[in-house]
Amino acid sequence: MLITIKYFGSLAEVADCEEESIDFLGSHISELLDELYIKYSGLKNKDFLVAQDQELVPLETKISSKEIVLLPPFSGG
Repeated sequence: MLITIKYFGSLAEVADCEEESIDFLGSHISELLDELYIKYSGLKNKDFLVAQDQELVPLETKISSKEIVLLPPFSGG
């Protein structure tokens, strides 16, 4: 399945892009992250949240969308 991954803030700096599409054969967010950690080892040291269908999801979530967003920590003001 072709998945678009969007990176924000410091995560975009680690990936050196704001968006990319990858061919992913797994089925869960955690498996996708394992693949991204291999590609971008600097992600392992970053705290971030994962969103699918514009909702934050736990890592055990099954991928049901073709767009995954990685969000760095944010605070309200």
